[in-house]
Amino acid sequence: MSDSENPTPDSSAEKPTDQWATGDEPITGPQQSYLETLARESGEEVPEGLSKAQASELIDKLQARSPRTS
Repeated sequence: MSDSENPTPDSSAEKPTDQWATGDEPITGPQQSYLETLARESGEEVPEGLSKAQASELIDKLQARSPRTS
């Protein structure tokens, strides 16, 4: 198979969270777990009732502060 038949994902092609079809759905278990870890390491708290999109945005924010990802 050629590369054109199996394109590799391009991170620059990622949709903004406000355009996600499932962005309004509740946060997933893995997102919640990762957020709790990042929040603990960053001295932050995870708000209740986040959507998938909100959780993703908070993950990005906390990753910038976490010693785990610095």
